[in-house]
Amino acid sequence: MTRTTGHYVESTTAGETVRAFVPHPLPPEPPLQLGEDFDRLERANRYIGRLDALASLIPNPSLFVYYYVRKEAVVSSQIEGTQSSLSDLLLFENEGTSSLPDDVTEVSNYVAAMDRGLRRLRDLPLSKRLIKEIHQRLLASGRGSQSQPGEFRQSQNWVGGTRPGNAVYVPPPPGEIEPAMDALERFLHDRHPTLLKAALAHVQFESIHPFLDGNGRIGRLLITFVLCAAGVMQQPILYLSLYFKRHRDSYYELLQRVRTHGDWESWIRFFLDGVIETAGEAVETARSIQAVFDEDRRQLERLGRRAGNTLRVHAYLQKNPITSISRAVDQLHLSFPTVSSCLARMEELDMVGEVTGRSSHRLFSYRRLLRLMAEGTEPL
Repeated sequence: MTRTTGHYVESTTAGETVRAFVPHPLPPEPPLQLGEDFDRLERANRYIGRLDALASLIPNPSLFVYYYVRKEAVVSSQIEGTQSSLSDLLLFENEGTSSLPDDVTEVSNYVAAMDRGLRRLRDLPLSKRLIKEIHQRLLASGRGSQSQPGEFRQSQNWVGGTRPGNAVYVPPPPGEIEPAMDALERFLHDRHPTLLKAALAHVQFESIHPFLDGNGRIGRLLITFVLCAAGVMQQPILYLSLYFKRHRDSYYELLQRVRTHGDWESWIRFFLDGVIETAGEAVETARSIQAVFDEDRRQLERLGRRAGNTLRVHAYLQKNPITSISRAVDQLHLSFPTVSSCLARMEELDMVGEVTGRSSHRLFSYRRLLRLMAEGTEPL
């Protein structure tokens, strides 16, 4: 089947004339030919339902969301070239610092942008306005703060290559952005199966590339916002960035193939496989986290008279997996010697570990939890 997904126009940038791609409005024409992939779509929906149900049954779903949002922030930012780790982000959030590295700033901004978007979805439809607000928060500080946060670009950009003439992809010129985003906004409120809408909208946004910086991160956030806005998920716990990172060559190749060959079907297949894989892994991770918490709690309960305060420190570490003794003292209203003793007991049981190697101003991490959550977040 032949399908044209856009047209080319001439655009001049950096002294070169290039062919810029302007995507046609969604949905695709001719319509998608899913065939046997309808079974794949149904399976993906079942996996999301299973994950959403599990999130409502675990004792502390907000804690699970907390970690998954941060894991997504780290991995999505890594795809764009940052070298920050999950531990870097959690260390900053739990301790703070006056001189924050750019990579950690970008990841922290991603968390803030996601939080803002999810809050705004309660009273604002998924729209250009919301996307601009999220972008403004994403680039509020750090390397992208000079790239017109919250505003569609007024100049031609390109993707890949050292100059426009050898770019992998040249998105629409500035004058085409507003109408293309208007059409995307209309599609976001069209009646299509939600997973297909999320898959199509992600590629369309990436093809429009409406901002000077941050397009990849906003495009991946858009997937989550589509699912949450439609009520497919009650909690924002399905994130595909880890799947895209693992298969990044295929990811970029399939995005481009939609533009060059009109091959939406291969992209849809890849996307749905990612939903199935990611949702299944999230279910297992949720169960593993709860199992660690339960196992460690039972072990601490066997400490007898010393169990009470140690269990309080253990509960605190679940929400603050990297901490100093003084911070725990302030939060728990326990004495310094008490918290120090509790952490020492947990260190003996290999639940926590000191991470600085210093004799003062020491930091402790909840090792078992961080090992689980850090899987797949190693820098590229």
